[in-house]
Amino acid sequence: MTGETHVLESPPAGAAADWTIPQDWAHYTQEDHRTWDTLFARQAKLLPGRASDAYLRGLDVLKLSKPGIPDFEELSERLMKLTGWQVVAVPGLVPDDVFFDHMANRRFVAGNFIRRPDQLDYLQEPDVFHDVFGHVPMLADPVFADYLAAYGRGGQRAMGLHALKYLGRLYWYTVEFGLIEEAGALRIYGSGIVSSFSESRFALDDPSPNRIAFDLARVMRTEYRIDDFQQNYFVIPSFDELLRVTVETDFAPLYEEMLAEPDIPIAAILPEDRVITEGTQDYARSRAPAVVG
Repeated sequence: MTGETHVLESPPAGAAADWTIPQDWAHYTQEDHRTWDTLFARQAKLLPGRASDAYLRGLDVLKLSKPGIPDFEELSERLMKLTGWQVVAVPGLVPDDVFFDHMANRRFVAGNFIRRPDQLDYLQEPDVFHDVFGHVPMLADPVFADYLAAYGRGGQRAMGLHALKYLGRLYWYTVEFGLIEEAGALRIYGSGIVSSFSESRFALDDPSPNRIAFDLARVMRTEYRIDDFQQNYFVIPSFDELLRVTVETDFAPLYEEMLAEPDIPIAAILPEDRVITEGTQDYARSRAPAVVG
């Protein structure tokens, strides 16, 4: 995801100039495949009625229910026929310019390692389950696939405008932790939610977080946290509207305006927000560090 600090400054040994590496599907152990199957089974049981229709269709059409870690070549072949995207393996988090170039050219970068069995519920660095189970089903949806490609092109422009902080927040609150209104109910589509057993429930059921109607500038000004459940979720009315706003907005003057404005703190509610549910913030308060003094 954009906006992170990258340990490596150049492609490591064995990586191509664009940072891609072979997935090396044959290197996965039986334990690796069992870990995928365990993660898959519990999410597949939980997500019907919670995940968006687009996500569930992608899960089905890409045949991700097949046992074991998916082979990127087979997955890309199916995905290319649907939306022109492919999945490429990388050694970890990649520099922003590499990330945006791949995305603008409909190449989704994914880690090729999988978490250990004792890490089922939390992992700091995205693994193959987060990247493939979480992200790739949405790439089978033509509208969302166009949105991500447009985001990649926008990232290339934002680098020259010193605005990656703002664009990173858009990615965070849509691609990673987005909600959508569907058939009169809230559904999840963000990869950080659909790939998480606990946040799949928290995002829709818990009274703690705010759920606020999506507004582009509002989202890009809003801070977020990477180490716990979100206290703000932004709700889009449709993927068509998300794409429309992205491609029709001139981001350059918007960035200039935001540079002159303060960031919006996590969990804040503004007078102009359309609040779908106002959170109690009980979870955030219970997790706050003790104040000494």
